Amino acid sequence: MAYVPGAALLAALVVGCSAGTGTDGSAADSRPGGPTASPAAPAGKYRTLPDPCRAVAHSTLKDLLPGVAELPEDQQEKAYAGTASVTYDTDRRVGCTWKAEAPDSSRSLSLDFERVVSYDTSVSDDDRADEVYGKKEAAAHLPSSASDSASDSPSDSASDSPSDSPSNSPSGSAPSDEESDGETDGKSGDGATGATEDLQPRVLDNLGDAAFLDDLLIQAGSSAQHRTVRVVFRTSNVIVTVQYTEQPARSTEVPDSKELQEKAQALARKLVDKFSE
Repeated sequence: MAYVPGAALLAALVVGCSAGTGTDGSAADSRPGGPTASPAAPAGKYRTLPDPCRAVAHSTLKDLLPGVAELPEDQQEKAYAGTASVTYDTDRRVGCTWKAEAPDSSRSLSLDFERVVSYDTSVSDDDRADEVYGKKEAAAHLPSSASDSASDSPSDSASDSPSDSPSNSPSGSAPSDEESDGETDGKSGDGATGATEDLQPRVLDNLGDAAFLDDLLIQAGSSAQHRTVRVVFRTSNVIVTVQYTEQPARSTEVPDSKELQEKAQALARKLVDKFSE
């Protein structure tokens, strides 16, 4: 009988300690303002990339690369298959290139698909892709966004002749190309300001989430000229670049800017639809 009260006291102490521990723990857990795990930013819409060499239909390639139709049938299939770009991670970046030689000119087409992934949990894949796209657009130095260069041109010419200012300002980001027909190829010799402005490098509307077009006329060697039209657009967390180039066989000819731009934009719009499938 002498041990019973001690046992009862020990049991009471154990129960009390257990109850106290549970109360303290729940109080700590329910304390307002405690640390909470913030949800990760949403992942991008696209987790994989399509095969760029299969992204363009043969009928479209036939239109973009007219020289292929002149090749023997077995060579045509090889030309239409394209050449895949060498990349280290095909889940993040892929590309393809096509080339064709015709009697009057040579043309090439290249595609680049880049899937952007944000490793910052506070920044979504889409937002990160928008940053990457923005850097590409800024690097293109589009006349519409390069107000500094546009404002410098009139001030420089004003000291020589005020009448030259209106004609130099809208002609593009490279006035020096005017004398080499780089900016006056639009396209029947007409120098209409409106027609020229429509062909300038610019931001494009209604193409993916954001898009721009760049148009460069480049002197190759001593006399040959080639024109490269580049359309870049973003759709969710993927950035697509379409690059279309023509080099005429005759050094005196200038590639048709309007034709190249229209075909590059048409392909870009088809690619937007393909990504939306």
